[in-house]
Amino acid sequence: MKQFLNFVKKEFIHVWRDKKTLLILFGMPVVQILIFGFALTNEVKNSRIVILDQAKDEASQQLITQIAASKYFDIEETMTDRRQMEAAFKQGKIKLAMVFPAGFNAALLHQGKAQLQILADASDPNTASALSNYLSSIVQDYQRSLDLTSKVPYQILPELRMLYNPQLKGAPNFVPGVMALVLMLVCVMMTAISIVKEKETGTMEILLVSPFKPILVILSKAVPYLILSLINVASILLLSVYVLDLPVNGSIWLLFAESTLFIITCLSLGIFISVKTGSQQLAMLISLMGMFLPTVLFSGFMFPIENMPLPLQFISNVVPAKWFYIIVKSIMIKGLGFEAIWKETLILGGITVVLLLVSLKSFKIRLA
Repeated sequence: MKQFLNFVKKEFIHVWRDKKTLLILFGMPVVQILIFGFALTNEVKNSRIVILDQAKDEASQQLITQIAASKYFDIEETMTDRRQMEAAFKQGKIKLAMVFPAGFNAALLHQGKAQLQILADASDPNTASALSNYLSSIVQDYQRSLDLTSKVPYQILPELRMLYNPQLKGAPNFVPGVMALVLMLVCVMMTAISIVKEKETGTMEILLVSPFKPILVILSKAVPYLILSLINVASILLLSVYVLDLPVNGSIWLLFAESTLFIITCLSLGIFISVKTGSQQLAMLISLMGMFLPTVLFSGFMFPIENMPLPLQFISNVVPAKWFYIIVKSIMIKGLGFEAIWKETLILGGITVVLLLVSLKSFKIRLA
């Protein structure tokens, strides 16, 4: 244990003396969390929607038919229970819901106007706004079609409600994304480079022929970045709460536990890259290009995954940042507990185990 602690201490000293590494570790999270709040405006289509039809009359059925014919929405199912609808929002199964009150058609015919409710998951404010506008446009088109066939003007009044983020702030969307992006880049790149550097300088062979076990050599390189990454998580959360006015609605301890799991996943990926590469330049290239683009494209941070073709949606399932992004939004924005994120946690754990086993096996082969 004393040898292990000495190796960890050595790695801390090495990181502390390298000013460029310190700048990457602590400068990048602060800069990105403050200026990375410009969300992209994209066309949203094939979004999951639930209809709560309490009217079940001619007008509601006609409007549901028009919504189903739109390329923007896929109707998952119609519900009669609000609790089911709220559970679907919490689980992230749907992005939008429409509620028809009882007597919708009668109110439209006898009073000339009727109300309905549109609920959107505003933890992603840009998607929520786009979907709400699309649905409101479909309602207006249906209203105009009624006016063409009647001398009495009809009026349908949608009541819009944004869940989890009523003010439509950008922070609830980009803070979880920046957390995933920063941790992925820092952990993977720093771990891969630090281990490959030992290979290039020839000190890895010295360490491996010492009484110190090889697996402990690798762990001693990873532990400092685990601790420093947890400090990054704390700094991002502090900036979110006190600068961006974005509170943590769920358990802070659960959020830190899930962040620790994701950091370990990223460290495992960094170890895997270091085992498979022989130079710092190649390790850095794979870490930056190989991790940055998948994290941005396939995590759901910038681009809705449901918009992508099925093969790309399948690829997104092997990107760890996707699952961590869902976890952070569920805990931090929606205030949910472990029962809502156990599947994502299990997937991250599985990815970590696979990476560690493959890395350990490859590492032994390289020593033979």
